[in-house]
Amino acid sequence: MVKSQARIQAARFSLVVAAIAIITATDLRLHVNVTTVALTFLIAVLLASAYWGLRYALVLALGAAAAFNFYFLPPVGTFRILHPQDWVAFFAFLTTALVASNLAERARRDAESAKHRRREAEQLYQLSQRFLASESELELLNALPLYVKQTFSVRDVCMVVDGNPSLYRSSPSAAVDESLLRLTLLRGEPAVQNGTAYIPLRLSVRTVGALAVSGYDLSRETLDAIGSLAGLALERARALEALSKNQVTQENQRLQSALLDSVTHELHTPLATIKDNVTTLLNGAALDDQGKRALLRGIDEQTDRLNRMVDEAAEMSQLDSGNFKLDLRPHSIQEALQPALQDAKAAIENHPVEIALPLDLPLVRIDLARMREVLMHLLDNAGKYSAPGAPIKITAEVKSDFLVISVADRGVGIDTFEQTQIFDKFYRGGRQRYTSPGAGMGLPIAKVIIAAHGGTIAVVSQLGSGSVFSVSIPIYVDPGASPQTHAGAGQSNRVDSPMPRP
Repeated sequence: MVKSQARIQAARFSLVVAAIAIITATDLRLHVNVTTVALTFLIAVLLASAYWGLRYALVLALGAAAAFNFYFLPPVGTFRILHPQDWVAFFAFLTTALVASNLAERARRDAESAKHRRREAEQLYQLSQRFLASESELELLNALPLYVKQTFSVRDVCMVVDGNPSLYRSSPSAAVDESLLRLTLLRGEPAVQNGTAYIPLRLSVRTVGALAVSGYDLSRETLDAIGSLAGLALERARALEALSKNQVTQENQRLQSALLDSVTHELHTPLATIKDNVTTLLNGAALDDQGKRALLRGIDEQTDRLNRMVDEAAEMSQLDSGNFKLDLRPHSIQEALQPALQDAKAAIENHPVEIALPLDLPLVRIDLARMREVLMHLLDNAGKYSAPGAPIKITAEVKSDFLVISVADRGVGIDTFEQTQIFDKFYRGGRQRYTSPGAGMGLPIAKVIIAAHGGTIAVVSQLGSGSVFSVSIPIYVDPGASPQTHAGAGQSNRVDSPMPRP
């Protein structure tokens, strides 16, 4: 590197000497006047100062003054000056050349300084963007020294933060004076030692850490800006973590409250029924066999209801943990729909169900048992929140690469605000919370299952006009089939088959 720099300087000085010789020879050959000669040399001096620096311009100015005197001021061929006006011309030329070269050097330095500051500003912006990408304090602490090193091309970066004994490095080999770094954290004052800058990470008047940067070529202002950005990034990460913990706490409290509300409501009715029936039987009431069977049937139904709620709670916990697998195979949607109708029989027995499906629906890659469960929850939801006798319609269509199955009811509808919440766990709606059975787990379970299939679930509803729940599932494509296999699927005649009342 040093040898290369020396060769460059030698080449530039050689060009300076060559420029003096060329200008002198050209002006002598053209027999130009003294003023033209002086202006030509001045232009060369300005160019050398603007592009190479003051040292080259000074050499060029002194060499040009000597050539100007020797070749163009009488007596020509000597360094003597006889006439006073020639002395004035000589010193005017020399002064102008020196002053102009100095001014050009200042302009060049100012331009380089502005360019350097602009580059540092761009690097600070890039650094701030990288800081914003980290929302975890631990992630930021591990990455921050490396970010600074990569952004500003420095040799090593180390960091300490308040309340944390660890030393974070840009690389395992990074070495600094750790005692001075921690002293910078305590004092909150910058320091420079052995080519390493120690910068406090300030947040207003509070110091939250300290940064050591070695092998740098940065201004003091840029170093201070790095410290401020790092301090803000640390505080932002801590604030985000605190906010996240607070949100998690609030969400847990909300879920606990919702769970308590749902369990209290859902358990009350079946337990009361079971208690009443058992008490009646134990009291030895005069009942015939048919009456006893009715009481036992009521106990059996309410016990099934309790078991279902417990099973849903266990399934919701399993789905939340992601600890489940899907047995994905190509099936027609009818294979899941028909068993789902039987599963939801109790909820839809007082509703006429119309099934309107095209004849040539494509296959979908689904877990048959899970998809049956999703459709059962949609049908159960439609039956519970619709008035007795209100129809329920099931349709299907192909949209792009998805099969969309819709369940429409004529219930009370869902307002816009509640449409964003009905897929949350234990949410059952403001008006129906205490009038309709359920623990608010059916739709959340359906949402998780559909998401695991790579599909989506959505609702369109209007108060007083009912709701339409739609499930989109990717269409199964046989690897050996033609790309046109499913073209036009869903366009042929459909089958409208109203389901008789169970």
